[in-house]
Amino acid sequence: MGFSVVRGDITTFRADAIVNAANTSLLGGGGVDGAIHRAAGPELLAECRALHGCETGQAKITAGYRLPANYVIHTPGPVWQGGNSGEEALLASCYRSCLRLAEENGCRTVAFPSISTGVYRFPLDRAAAIAVREITGFLKTSAAVREVTMVCFDGVTEAAYQAALAKAE
Repeated sequence: MGFSVVRGDITTFRADAIVNAANTSLLGGGGVDGAIHRAAGPELLAECRALHGCETGQAKITAGYRLPANYVIHTPGPVWQGGNSGEEALLASCYRSCLRLAEENGCRTVAFPSISTGVYRFPLDRAAAIAVREITGFLKTSAAVREVTMVCFDGVTEAAYQAALAKAE
């Protein structure tokens, strides 16, 4: 059972499930969301249309299609509005919702991107601390999920998650 942080491209990461930092429509967008939709192919968009969106802080699961993952777990993270609009609780809920879906679907390995820290402007250090807290807490009691990897797009993000993980240990 473990939690690790790596730099890489989540669209090429081999895991039972990868997480998509989606928007509430689930119909693709920029950043990680757009990259996952492009790599998975048009079948992903077709399946997402049938899901009729997803609320911020919740998660929905689809097949992985052309990705090296069996599943994509889509979660719309909160847009940062200064910290007084429940953003931290919503972000924590994203991680818990994704991990519950992974567990329910028998996933042993899960890869996350840094949810809400791109165009949604969630402060990176706060987001990393929340992610580490939720993931490490979940792994202590999980029956199925054994390995969670935070796949960071760049060195700044990787350093923030490494620091948060070091503080938690």
